[in-house]
Amino acid sequence: MQRESMEYDVVIVGGGPAGLSAAIRLKQLAAEKEGEINVCLIEKAAEIGGHILSGAVLDPRALAELFPDWESLGAPLKAPVSEDRFLMLKEGGGFQIPNWMLPGCFHNAGNHVISLGNLCRWLGEQAEALGVEIYPGFAGAEVLYNEEGSVKGVATGDMGVLKDGSQGPAYQPGMELLAKYTLFAEGCRGHLGKQLEEKFNLRENAEAQVYGIGLKELWEVKPEKHKSGLVIHTGGWPLDPQTYGGGFMYHMEDNQVSVGFVAGLGYSNPYFSPYEEFQRLKTHPALRTFLEGGKRIAYGARALAAGGLQSLPKLIFPGGVLIGDDAGFLNAARIKGSHCAIKTGSLAAEACFDAVAAGRSSDELDAYPEAFRSSWLFDELHKARNFKPWMARGLHQGSLLFGIDQIVFRGKAPWTLHHSAADHTKLKKAADCQPIAYPKPDGVITFDRLSSVYLSNTNHEEDQLCHLTLKDAALPITVNLALYDAPEQRYCPAGVYEIVRDDAGDNPRLQINAQNCVHCKTCDIKDPTQNITWVVPQGGEGPNYPNM
Repeated sequence: MQRESMEYDVVIVGGGPAGLSAAIRLKQLAAEKEGEINVCLIEKAAEIGGHILSGAVLDPRALAELFPDWESLGAPLKAPVSEDRFLMLKEGGGFQIPNWMLPGCFHNAGNHVISLGNLCRWLGEQAEALGVEIYPGFAGAEVLYNEEGSVKGVATGDMGVLKDGSQGPAYQPGMELLAKYTLFAEGCRGHLGKQLEEKFNLRENAEAQVYGIGLKELWEVKPEKHKSGLVIHTGGWPLDPQTYGGGFMYHMEDNQVSVGFVAGLGYSNPYFSPYEEFQRLKTHPALRTFLEGGKRIAYGARALAAGGLQSLPKLIFPGGVLIGDDAGFLNAARIKGSHCAIKTGSLAAEACFDAVAAGRSSDELDAYPEAFRSSWLFDELHKARNFKPWMARGLHQGSLLFGIDQIVFRGKAPWTLHHSAADHTKLKKAADCQPIAYPKPDGVITFDRLSSVYLSNTNHEEDQLCHLTLKDAALPITVNLALYDAPEQRYCPAGVYEIVRDDAGDNPRLQINAQNCVHCKTCDIKDPTQNITWVVPQGGEGPNYPNM
């Protein structure tokens, strides 16, 4: 069965804030200049916003540039930040750092507590009203190339392929979507973005990207415990001082509270479990007091790129660009990436529109990185560039040095620190580490992974080809289990990876419960042998996050 093909001026892969902003800006420019541009956007989730997960406190600057009248248009920004609290925790106690002592990156006046998923749904409505063709449920599975090597578009994934790779009775081939330029906006560790970085050597002059995993629950709390716009960040317990991470609690509208945890994926102990650390965090009185008597209504997890400016790859290649977190645009010091995504999507769109209007295609959009370098976003990321390298020195020393960097030097210190190595190289052998005894969940404040996955509404067709692929099927046992006690059992926030044995307790093998996967990409990042490759499953599958 042959693939059908459709041609557009621009194809965008990913319906997050970067992709949607790019689509909107392309259509805005066409209207402003009385021109035409055909734009197609595909999204692997069943609906726009279905796979979107973020804290989220939004800096509205980039949104206001895209839509100066966002308020009158009904953008879902309904909980302006009312108070900032930064807590340094120890077991059972801790203290609040006075706000006057905090660097500017921790101040959120003028920002909004939002659901990023709902913002994306709203952006999707604006894009469709402008004439963007949006196709949710279609996953970008393959990059297509012209004969000379430039990108000519993408193919969506085949549907109905069975576990053994054969075509089932419901088989449908994917579509070829061809374009003058293709914008990749897949989010952190994008499946196609990763391939493009390798093919075009985009990371040649970039430092290793470093990552975190963010876990989040949405709670409905008692009205008397809710304070719209309250933003709480935590450092310290339950983490040891050498492990990067921290917690957050954001009060949204309608008595809803986002509570979450971010752990850097450069940790060294293979027994470390980001999910279990998150559950422990919630038992601290500073957070527990808000949650008691409330109800947990959603759960999700997602990796995030935290390397900052020095880890950005080359953004352009013949026929396409990387935008948003597909390129690694995130300000780790502010724990914010959505405004970066909106801004880079807009900048790429402007470069793309001018090229199409000039009759160009399939070349490199040099105007995009040039515009980025002269933008306020570059200045912001340059100011925060030393955050992660400083924090790699441990909580106490790192916090002090970054404070000096920001308060004394105002982010303009005459040096740029470097990232030591990729996260997957940081694990120590299990024999050199102490196992961590995590408490059992109480089912009230803390929960097991499977009940959490249930709340993510994750669904995958059971008989489809596994989207979690192994380059070498033996390595999970001969290396990961033998040397690191199978860390994939613990770094996965959804219980996808499991070591099973026969009745006698022998013959261990790795069982991959791909149906549980919430598309966080942590396995693709942290696997010590880089043996696991995450590829897109059938379109329309995975989690479906409400209000996240």
